[in-house]
Amino acid sequence: MTVITAQMVKELRERTGVGMMECKKALQEADGNMETAIDVLRKAGQAKAAKKAGRTAAEGVIAIAMTDDNKFALMVEVNSETDFAAKDANFKSFVAQVVAAGIAAKAETLEQLLQLNYAEGDERTIAKACEDLVTKIGEKIQLRRAVAIESTTALGSYCHAGRIGVLVRLSKDNVELAKDVAMHIAASKPEVIHPEDLSAEMIEKEKAIFMAQAEQSGKPKEILEKMIMGKINKFVNEISLVGQPFVKDPAVTVGDLLKQAGASVTSFVRFEVGEGIAKEEVDFAAEVEAQVRGNQ
Repeated sequence: MTVITAQMVKELRERTGVGMMECKKALQEADGNMETAIDVLRKAGQAKAAKKAGRTAAEGVIAIAMTDDNKFALMVEVNSETDFAAKDANFKSFVAQVVAAGIAAKAETLEQLLQLNYAEGDERTIAKACEDLVTKIGEKIQLRRAVAIESTTALGSYCHAGRIGVLVRLSKDNVELAKDVAMHIAASKPEVIHPEDLSAEMIEKEKAIFMAQAEQSGKPKEILEKMIMGKINKFVNEISLVGQPFVKDPAVTVGDLLKQAGASVTSFVRFEVGEGIAKEEVDFAAEVEAQVRGNQ
């Protein structure tokens, strides 16, 4: 049997990014053959990825890339199980490469993105590179969603601390305005652009809630109706982009700001890390203890 030296372990670790003990075990299994050891680690990574697939990944980052002419933009959400993993250098490098590859190919869907080559000179797809990252980090990593917007007019984007991302398309070429509106959307979280974009079902639902609250006041019906209409109007403006006070100047609404510039928002997309994912409480101390006992 070939003697596994520290230099061999070091070389395998540098080539794969996997921990020293895993590299040593892989080299022992491969009888010192470096390429075979890499295959061993990749197979182990596939098994680990499959094992992690059922875990909840609700942390991570939002990343945005845009072409130089500001006419095509891509936004992705990449998830991890913990915030600690999202700060890992390997994770950050993966996310940066994903958006770089996506914007270069002008990928429009998550499916297209996953099948792209990860990097120049790298035969892996992004999907395979994501799988391999599980081996390095030891957590479930998921490229959860991606959205692309293409426009004949300038697009705006804003990413807040990698946690919230927004893409905005305006009817007019005005990059600074588009960026300001994107920043506003990140902060104020509107659900639609205009009040009329709200569904009748949503308005009726809120109206029923307001009615139940108002009836407890014991006031006359005609006064109750005025109270309810006032609350409905307030509600509609609060969740409609054009009715919201502009975050950089609350004295004007976003609608006023757009009108002054002779522009309108034709579409927007807002991502927030982990939104819509039911987070599970994980006792990592208990998990580690269970693993230790299982290895005894």
